[in-house]
Amino acid sequence: MKTAKLKIIQICAAYKPAFVYGGPTMSVAKLSEELTKAGHEVTVLATTANGKEELNVPIGKKTLVDGVKVYYFKRLTKDHTHFSPSLLWFLHQTIKNTKRQTPNNKLIIHIHAWWNLVSIFSCLVAKLHGVKVVLSPRGMLTSYSLTNRNSKFKDAIHFFLGKSLLRYCHIHATSNKEQRDVAQTCEVNGITVIPNFVSFPQAITVTDVENKEPYQLLFLSRIEEKKGLELLFEALPTLTIPWQLAIAGTGDKAYVQSLKELASNLDIGNKIEWLGHIANEDKFKLMANKQLLVLTSYNENFANVIVESLAMGTPVLISEEVGLADYVKEHQLGWVSTLKTEEISEQIVSSYHDLSKRIQIRISAPSVIRSDFASENLVKQYTNLYHSFV
Repeated sequence: MKTAKLKIIQICAAYKPAFVYGGPTMSVAKLSEELTKAGHEVTVLATTANGKEELNVPIGKKTLVDGVKVYYFKRLTKDHTHFSPSLLWFLHQTIKNTKRQTPNNKLIIHIHAWWNLVSIFSCLVAKLHGVKVVLSPRGMLTSYSLTNRNSKFKDAIHFFLGKSLLRYCHIHATSNKEQRDVAQTCEVNGITVIPNFVSFPQAITVTDVENKEPYQLLFLSRIEEKKGLELLFEALPTLTIPWQLAIAGTGDKAYVQSLKELASNLDIGNKIEWLGHIANEDKFKLMANKQLLVLTSYNENFANVIVESLAMGTPVLISEEVGLADYVKEHQLGWVSTLKTEEISEQIVSSYHDLSKRIQIRISAPSVIRSDFASENLVKQYTNLYHSFV
């Protein structure tokens, strides 16, 4: 019965206010909030992970976070393992009690991300209890993630445990690209594509943005190697147009410093503004006042920032390795490039000169995004996915 309410346990190593982890944390939170509003019984299990720090939250006690019931647990290890025996024990007890109290319960375990010990061992606990698992890998099941910075520990976990657990999971992919990536790398128990929930405010009024000089470029994301900033930096000196780049986000200090040194060596440092972390309530105004958001990532399963930018009317330039590349192409909402620096440069210049297309995106994109990513439609899709297993 499609209208029946579900008991859903969302499991993620990090939950808000751990905003240091960027889009995935926000997506899990928005999903949990919308499902709760729809009347489903949602419980989130997370660790106190907040990068190298720990969240200052109650431990092992029910905490309401924007209307969602959340339990936080201490972790014994830091990024990227997040080992938390207390979380796993709580999950075991919760499943056992739920089964005893309501034998015909409609219980679903939804795990977010892979390759950390919260996700892998939570999946094992659920499998031992015979509870269905939906897994949102969040970009962790691609050829890029399987080979980049690989370790003997990851290889061993995948060989002895990961492969069999993945065959037990039904995969929730956030884009067609992620669906293809998972199918090429893993044997799983089916794949369903449903976009992320993305939060955005009402359109922000700006004036004469498209005629600004120099051309206002924006990178807004967590600063890490997979984001392809080196590719972008190497393309920028070849541009034949006036430009300025703002970089909003944080990352490993040593890596950020290496990027600044690269910019200096390429003689473009004076055209780059490093903004650091931008509060969630400020980022939409920042996006609305830029002319092009750029994301030349080596790999992205979705990229919330693309939807956020377009919701503000700001066009995007992304690599073909970004999950939403197909969507951007289909709806003519920006420019898509390969990972070759020459083409990145060409596409930036092309976007600069195509003023009519940028103006059209500025006008039409907000309504397109609000229609395609409407919360009520996505709630139905996620609910139907869960109901198919109970």
